[in-house]
Amino acid sequence: MSGAPTLLSIDCGTPFLSLGLRHAGHSVQRVLEVGRAHAERLPAELDALFEDAGLPKRADSIVVGTGPGSYTGLRVGASYALGLGRAWGVPVLGVSTLEGLARGQSGAVAVSLDARKEHVYGAVYLLQDGLIVQTLHAPTKVPLTDFEALAAGLPWLRDTSPDPDLLARNGEAHGLETWSLSYL
Repeated sequence: MSGAPTLLSIDCGTPFLSLGLRHAGHSVQRVLEVGRAHAERLPAELDALFEDAGLPKRADSIVVGTGPGSYTGLRVGASYALGLGRAWGVPVLGVSTLEGLARGQSGAVAVSLDARKEHVYGAVYLLQDGLIVQTLHAPTKVPLTDFEALAAGLPWLRDTSPDPDLLARNGEAHGLETWSLSYL
């Protein structure tokens, strides 16, 4: 393999386990609906991810989804990412889980996750060439009807799985070295 840097992305804030590797311009992903079994599935799925990519189990940096999302899932993903980061001596960058939902090429897009009781965790982002360049409405918990009004006329992605490659690319572009988990 070439000496290109390898970036690992991990998100456990939703019912999906989203893992991705970026290396030498290529992306390998594993996205599985696991419900609440992130802790049980993460180690083996991460091994399989590196095997699928044909890479040794090591990355030069890690991006972790910081929520909003499941309290336990976020803690599992963050703990695992921080443990790997310490073992490998690499930075662990944080990005909002909602950024991994913002699929699209260019323009404004609304994204949301169900927060129960007629509420959503939502945000609106401006994308350029598939990357988030501006946050138009910061991630927050709002009544569904309020977010429907905010998202009117925009592409709206609801309750989808985080895209590991999008998390990684946004982490490279503007991931935070100092971050905290967002349970909203």
